[in-house]
Amino acid sequence: MSRGVIQPSQQKLAEKLTILNDRGIGMLTRVYNIKKACGDPKAKPSYLVDKNLESAVKFIVRKFPAVETRNNNQQLAQLQKEKSEILKNLALYYFTFVDVMEFKDHVCELLNTIDACQVFFDITVNFDLTKNYLDLVVTYTTLMTILSRIEERKAIIGLYNYAHEMTHGASDREYPRLGQMIVDYENPLKKLMEEFVPHGKSLSDALISLQMVYPRRNLSADQWRNAQLLSLISAPSTMLNPAQSDTMPCEYLSLDAMEKWIVFGFILCHAVLNSDAAALSLWKLALQSSTCLCLFRDEVFHIHKAAEDLFVNIRGYNKRINDIRECKEQALSHAGSMHRERRKFLRSALKELATVLADQPGLLGPKALFVFMALSFARDEIIWLLRHADNIQKKSTDDFIDKHIAELIFYMEELRAHVRKYGPVMQRYYVQYLSGFDAVVLNELVQNLSVCPEDESIIMSSFVNTMTSLSVKQVEDGEVFDFRGMRLDWFRLQAYTSVSKASLGIADHKELGKMMNTIIFHTKMVDSLVEMLVETSDLSIFCSFYSRAFEKMFQQCLELPSQSRHSICFPLLCTHFMSCTHELCPEERHHIGDRSLSLCNMFLDEMAKQARNLITDICTEQCTLSDQLLPKHCAKTISQAVNKKSKKATGKKGEPEREKPGVESMRKNRLLVTNLDKLHTALSELCFSINYVPNLAVWEHTFTPREYLTSHLEIRFTKSIVGMTMYNQATQEIAKPSELLTSVRAYMTVLQSIENYVTIDITRVFNNVLLQQTQHLDSHGEPTITSLYTNWYLETLLRQVSNGHIAYFPAMKAFVNLPTENELTFNAEEYSDISEMRSLSELLGPYGMKFLSESLMWHISSQVAELKKLVVENMEVLTQMRTSFDKPEHMAALFKKLTSVDSVLKRMTIIGVILSFRSLAQEALRDVLSCHIPFLVSSVEDFKDHIPRETDMKVAMNVYELSSAAGLPCEIDPALVVALSSQKSENISPEEEYKIACLLMVFVAVSLPTLASNVMSQYSPAIEGHCNNIHCLAKAINQIAAALFTIHKGSIEDRLKEFLALASSSLLKIGQETDKMTTRNRESVYLLLDMIVQESPFLTMDLLESCFPYVLLRNAYHAVYKQSISAKRVDAH
Repeated sequence: MSRGVIQPSQQKLAEKLTILNDRGIGMLTRVYNIKKACGDPKAKPSYLVDKNLESAVKFIVRKFPAVETRNNNQQLAQLQKEKSEILKNLALYYFTFVDVMEFKDHVCELLNTIDACQVFFDITVNFDLTKNYLDLVVTYTTLMTILSRIEERKAIIGLYNYAHEMTHGASDREYPRLGQMIVDYENPLKKLMEEFVPHGKSLSDALISLQMVYPRRNLSADQWRNAQLLSLISAPSTMLNPAQSDTMPCEYLSLDAMEKWIVFGFILCHAVLNSDAAALSLWKLALQSSTCLCLFRDEVFHIHKAAEDLFVNIRGYNKRINDIRECKEQALSHAGSMHRERRKFLRSALKELATVLADQPGLLGPKALFVFMALSFARDEIIWLLRHADNIQKKSTDDFIDKHIAELIFYMEELRAHVRKYGPVMQRYYVQYLSGFDAVVLNELVQNLSVCPEDESIIMSSFVNTMTSLSVKQVEDGEVFDFRGMRLDWFRLQAYTSVSKASLGIADHKELGKMMNTIIFHTKMVDSLVEMLVETSDLSIFCSFYSRAFEKMFQQCLELPSQSRHSICFPLLCTHFMSCTHELCPEERHHIGDRSLSLCNMFLDEMAKQARNLITDICTEQCTLSDQLLPKHCAKTISQAVNKKSKKATGKKGEPEREKPGVESMRKNRLLVTNLDKLHTALSELCFSINYVPNLAVWEHTFTPREYLTSHLEIRFTKSIVGMTMYNQATQEIAKPSELLTSVRAYMTVLQSIENYVTIDITRVFNNVLLQQTQHLDSHGEPTITSLYTNWYLETLLRQVSNGHIAYFPAMKAFVNLPTENELTFNAEEYSDISEMRSLSELLGPYGMKFLSESLMWHISSQVAELKKLVVENMEVLTQMRTSFDKPEHMAALFKKLTSVDSVLKRMTIIGVILSFRSLAQEALRDVLSCHIPFLVSSVEDFKDHIPRETDMKVAMNVYELSSAAGLPCEIDPALVVALSSQKSENISPEEEYKIACLLMVFVAVSLPTLASNVMSQYSPAIEGHCNNIHCLAKAINQIAAALFTIHKGSIEDRLKEFLALASSSLLKIGQETDKMTTRNRESVYLLLDMIVQESPFLTMDLLESCFPYVLLRNAYHAVYKQSISAKRVDAH
């Protein structure tokens, strides 16, 4: 088979173009990284900034590329010391430059081969060959341009070579050619223009073939709109028809790539601009569209200035220079607005496309071309904006600020998601298309060829056979398709048939080329959807290269409520970043990967924070509305209503009438938008974004947007609950539990409504936060409402009780302020009545109430420890009194020997007050739990009530502990037993401890009569207690006795009987006293005995009757009630 002198199959043009293009991108990546490293003082090689090497570096650069080591020993002395380190550390840089030189050699060789073969180029026919050829030219030009921008290139190459010479006695073998290349390409484009003179014909032919493609792609938005571009619904009758074109791969070809081909191509073969009108037309159109081009990543090329500088030195190019200046003016004045309008059109077009395809994913089959065109168009516009916004050459910047760019990116991501999700749908469609239509048409074309050499015939027959063998069953069985071999064969075939003396010339069989281009597109729809998405919509350029602009766009998106629903596109873009890496530069993978992770994390975190802030604002509004419904606010309304009935004029005439709760819901029209409406709208938009994807994978890490929101809600809810207590340590002010509960419920209602927007488990948030609030500290070590309220009740309320400013009123089941000289800053009743204690139980829960109880018990145990010390001081006297209660005179004498009697009673009263408060808390807890878990509470109650008397005490205590946790009262308080048993006295035997406990009861019993002389010990029937809280002694005596004798394994009943005998004997004595001061409140103190028996589960009234005549109690009650009525009459007068 003869193909002239040069056999195309032996030249392997297709293989060389493929390999060199890939290697070119790798070399660009490495050279780009060297340029960035040299431009960063932190990353720059240390030898370039070392002061000791400064003179040596200047000398090397000045003499470059010559090498002079003999006559400059002084300047190069320091270099001699560090030569081995320089060789080691600069090797990567040096050999990268060597690789560039070798790449250049291979490119030049291939370009010469292409010229020798007189290859035919036409982008609409042999697409792959033409595209790869133009890509190689641009990659080569770009590489040499970026290389020339590395200012330290001479220093790096020179330093390495001098170190090599000093080490090995000779220059590196690549150095002479490399040094010459660096010098030659000081002005890269000028050198390349000279270099490309022989390649002008091939290059200009390839570029001129764009005359049908580029102008069609570079239309205005109005022209797109008139043509109803990308619209599936503009012609419903053709909706199911496959989107066809004679130039399928050209339809989604990057406009950015074409502009680079045209600008760099015509700079290199500029002579054709003077001879070919089509070439000049393409050149002008490209110059009018942009002011700068992307060389690589964020490296840009300012077109007009560079072109003018190159052409100004060429004779007879004045007209071309004028063209450039005119085009620059045109670009500066019109390009920005033209691209702005294009983005505006694409937003609506992509939205329509994404919406229709979401509803009818089957259309992805026939209309796949539209999807990839849309992605390519949008990507081009985004990259254009990014490039020009960073390199503005115009005073007015409005055209380069697009607050709606997120919307365009979002619809791109939506289309990408459709393609990934419905990939099998597209596979089914195109497998049938290839086997049922493409194979038949191609077979006919091949049969009709007049000449078809053997090699070409074999390749095309294999195409037909490959397509014919396809079936839908392969898709259903999940078979992996791979048409890469077929596509490479087509590329080879293009090369074979495009050389000048080919037997089968593709220039004469353009229909075959166009048909094969369509078939190749169809194969990509079966096996290369992911690669197609990368080719048409990869935005990895946002990575480290435009990260500041990227972050600014994100902030603008969040600030604009109408755009916040599209903010998820920014984290989604982070999934693109790894596609910009190249295997020839593996060292940048970690940097780019880490950058993508940090950006994705930052974006999701900011979105969650924004949503959290909106939710917090809504919660604040709702808490304010809930606060208006609190009972305290209705007093004024009731007062006004009462005065209205009695026709009393109150208040000032000009005083405005207070708005009633609920007035905010009354609207005159629908156009009236409240702040709450705006917040809800903004939240729903942002939550749409957070809920858009369940998770996203970035560099082998998975991010879950909803978890970010959950985490932020937990933290904010925790802070808000603690903040709403409004605890002020300085003034000891705190919110009432009922008000806090109202606010928390309002907050929770808002949080629960979040489930309508985002698929998150808000119950989990409640459980995590509210359970932590029942502990002393939360997971961050911060105080909780449990610790705040426990401290406040102990340190503020109960301390004021012991100071005599507050009394416990059993009739009201609350602590009440007493009239004193210094008024308290709070009303105790508003913090301790039944409703407040129930609210406290709701907030703290059983765990929190248990902690409150333990804190109370700790205070009691410290009081008991002090009482034991007082008992030890009086042990001898008390031991005698214990056995002498039937000898009145002896008892009186012994009593006078006792010390600290008042202290004992005061401490016991404090214990009683604490226990009274605890009983209120326990009762409130029982009420709350009975509402929430009635069956469980009733089971615990039943269990407690039916413990057999003979049950082992350890088992019984376990039952009591369970009952106590449910708020049920127990005969023996388990928390008190635990608190008192933790007191360990050194050098005291258990028998001695037991004796002290018995004598403590004796001490209290014989001290009771002294209460009668206290003016505050008067019993008040209205409150069913005494103003000095001595009625709390009943609870203290019973519970302390039960706990102490449980610990010491004594008989509680016997010890209480002994106490009752001693107490009644002591109290009967004051009946015989004649001193009125000593007996002023004798009757009020008598009542304590009745209270002790009533409170005790171990004592009975019969037992009391045997010790203390009931008639005395009856008379005492009669006397105190009579005294109370007399006092009221006196107050009334």
